Amino acid sequence: MLVLNNISFEFGSRYLYKDTSWHIKPFEKIGLIGANGTGKSTLLRIINGEYQLSGGEVTKRKDLTIGFLNQDLLSYESQKSILEVAMEAFEKQNALAAEIDRLLHLLETDHSDNVLNALHDAQSHFEALDGYQLRSRSESVLEGLGFSTTDLTRPLNEFSGGWRMRVMLAKILLGKPDLLLLDEPTNHLDLPSIEWIEEYLDNYEGTVVIVSHDRFFLDRVVTKIAEISNSKITTYTGNYTFYLEAKELSEDMQRSQFKNQEKYLKEQERFIERFRAKASKAKAVQSRIKALERVERINDVADPSATININFNFNVQPGKVIAEMDVREKKYKDLEIFHDTQITIERGDKIALIGANGKGKSTLLRMIDQSEPYVGEFHNGYNVIKAFYAQHQLESLTLDFTLLEELQHCAPEQSDTTLRTLLGAFLFKGGDVFKKIRVLSGGEKSRVALARTILTKANFMLLDEPTNHLDIQSVNILIQVLQNFKGSYVIVSHDRFFLAEVANKIWYIEDKKLKQYPGTYAEFEEWQERNKAEKEKAPKKEPVKVAAPVAVKETVQSPDKDKKKQHQKLSTTVKTLEKELDELKLTKESLLVKMGEPENYASSEKTKLLKQQLQAVESELLNKQQKWEEAFSLMIELEA
Repeated sequence: MLVLNNISFEFGSRYLYKDTSWHIKPFEKIGLIGANGTGKSTLLRIINGEYQLSGGEVTKRKDLTIGFLNQDLLSYESQKSILEVAMEAFEKQNALAAEIDRLLHLLETDHSDNVLNALHDAQSHFEALDGYQLRSRSESVLEGLGFSTTDLTRPLNEFSGGWRMRVMLAKILLGKPDLLLLDEPTNHLDLPSIEWIEEYLDNYEGTVVIVSHDRFFLDRVVTKIAEISNSKITTYTGNYTFYLEAKELSEDMQRSQFKNQEKYLKEQERFIERFRAKASKAKAVQSRIKALERVERINDVADPSATININFNFNVQPGKVIAEMDVREKKYKDLEIFHDTQITIERGDKIALIGANGKGKSTLLRMIDQSEPYVGEFHNGYNVIKAFYAQHQLESLTLDFTLLEELQHCAPEQSDTTLRTLLGAFLFKGGDVFKKIRVLSGGEKSRVALARTILTKANFMLLDEPTNHLDIQSVNILIQVLQNFKGSYVIVSHDRFFLAEVANKIWYIEDKKLKQYPGTYAEFEEWQERNKAEKEKAPKKEPVKVAAPVAVKETVQSPDKDKKKQHQKLSTTVKTLEKELDELKLTKESLLVKMGEPENYASSEKTKLLKQQLQAVESELLNKQQKWEEAFSLMIELEA
């Protein structure tokens, strides 16, 4: 389908690719990965024919059609509706539709056979190209990507950059190219839209190459990984998780080969040094020198798993309650966002706030930050020191500072080496740290702001989409930082792997109220799947026929009161179980710490006792979790 033959490409004085090859076959779903700066987006542009190679060639099928989603499309502007823009994908059908309109108009004055035959031919061709279904297909794709039905007639220029990118993605998908190139497609999507595009790509009948930092997305979509490293492209069959396992095995083998070769080379060098001066051994020495010159050297494995050794502890310990909110109402003009919602954040809460865009996630973060007005009350906890990371926080960066000066100003107690290490973790290498803030792109500024937020002495953080503009390695760094952070935080993110690693509670917005699940993201997903399966199995209730309106009123009043009492009872049960679950989790953590203490794991009796206690706690945890899920599910049903 498409082959890169021994390609080389120079960027400045450095080779991004050198004498490397890659064969893209029909119907493959490929994840293109590599560290920042290795040339992932550049490779997509080479495939798309935008860049000239330094060496080698790209060969492809003559009739191959390519669709390329890239960040440049953000600048596309149009006064047309988003539905019209998306339907620009159908060039042939649009030309035929225009021709049909012209012939129909002509038919009003010209009833000749020529016009009738031309109209018949055009309509038949239009129908053969599925022209009459294109509008409904376009509406379905746009709505799958998060647009409401009323949005479809709005001009493209009314939407923000992220929503425009969705329109361009819809246009490319509707075109159904043979080869689909997607550069970070999930950056501008919310969770429901990501799940929709996962299913769409899974059923896509063409070839797909995806650059993405979203590990969950790659795992669910791709069947092959192409990794760019050391100017070469290496492929692995399987999804991202399989790639990690295969790469680990490959690297273990390479390390072993490197050590064996190093041992062999040292032995040969010792022999040469020892007998170089002896005439009787001259022939043997020369033979070994020539043999060494012919040896193809094996490189040691570079460790890509960056770790960060910075103490992010805060100076002030907060009270048990971080914040309490009673939101009676939050509106934007006539659009209601929240009503009658109570929120409590406690010390140690690591909260992931998830859901579709437009539900009010970022609004809620600003409300907790007290920078967004609403009708209600807010109670700040004792000794709470807050830090807020969001796109609008970029304005607080000092434009005339260098990157290093910005962090020095924020954390004067940290060494320059530590600060440079942190900047390196967020993709700023070498001389980048001396760039002025004013010359950075929006994405680069957001990474500096994130690094600065991490360095604060805050014991409570609000993080709005912190993984945007980060590659997989940098996301892993952020995960390490948050896992070691002893304070509390609320995070808005659509990166499911990231959320699964850093959250111990899940918030979601439903019916203009905030709901909570007291567990990890993986547990939350499992609970949702179980609920969905139970609802699908449940028999549908037949509607009750009522003889007269008066009877309806009477039968409705009493159950409403019972329903309210039942809801209150269930709410109390849920809260009690949540407290018990939190206590059991703390007990489990304490037991795990004790099991890791030398005086305990050195004693078989103590280890056995601690294991028994841990098993009992885990059993109780499972029992309480099941009871909580049953009570919580019943409570949600009563609210419906």
